This record gives sequence, C-alpha cells and structure tokens, in this order.
Amino acid sequence: MKVLIQRVKRASVEVDSKMVSQIGKGILAFVGVEKGDTSENVEKAVRKVVNLRIFPDEEGKMNRSLLDVNGEMLVVSQFTLCGDCKKGTRPSFDNSAPPDIANSLYEEFAKGVNNNGIRVGTGVFGAMMDVSLINDGPVTFHISC
Repeated sequence: MKVLIQRVKRASVEVDSKMVSQIGKGILAFVGVEKGDTSENVEKAVRKVVNLRIFPDEEGKMNRSLLDVNGEMLVVSQFTLCGDCKKGTRPSFDNSAPPDIANSLYEEFAKGVNNNGIRVGTGVFGAMMDVSLINDGPVTFHISC
C-alpha cells in the first residue's frame, strides 16, 4: 500500500462538476493499493498517517499529529501511485491490486481513519476526479506499508 499525504489548509473533490467531499485543515491522502496488500497493510498505514507528527507546535516545529490538531482527512483512491516507471516511457500498472480488492481496502482505510475520531471525506473510487487543495507548507510525504 502506498499513501501520498499532503498537509492542507483545505481540500475538495468534484466528480462531473459536483462537489463530492471537502475538508478544512488536515491531510489529503492519495491511496494506492498494490497486489498482495491486506488489512494488515491498511492498519499500519492508518496508524502511521493519523499519528505522523507533521503539524507545527507553538514553536513552529513539526511535533503534532492529525489527532493532536483535530484535523480532517480527505481520502482519494489513486492507482497510479502503484505505477512502475522504471522501463520505457509508459508506466506499468501490473502492481496495482484488482479493482474489487483495491476498493475494499481503500474503504477500509477511510473507515480506519474515521474510527480514530477523525472526520473523513472521500473521493469516488474509479471516477475521474477534480481534486483541489491549498497546500500547507508545502508538506508532502510518501508512505509505503
């Protein structure tokens, strides 16, 4: 499982020019599910993302987690995170999990974040989405679990 997170002031997702979800201060998480990923990968990713200390404390140091700042999370499925660009000029998506498994684990990730008391918004699995964000920093991390 690959998760690309960005600290945001706000973020939103539109599908077919209709607002699907939006959040305020928090994390925009792009989630890519790979072949072989399981609920264990999801649990590890959720634990890592909600506890990662990427928000500033009173001294401006990254010392607070999403839980500490009562932030929100927008979770967007993104199979292209699993793309392999090592050979040639066309990415290979052979490492991406089949859609039914990927959707199930994507939903499990969003539910796991919500179970930590964090307000969660989601995109639409498999849809063409317009994702908007105001990056805070910018602060971006790639997490593999």
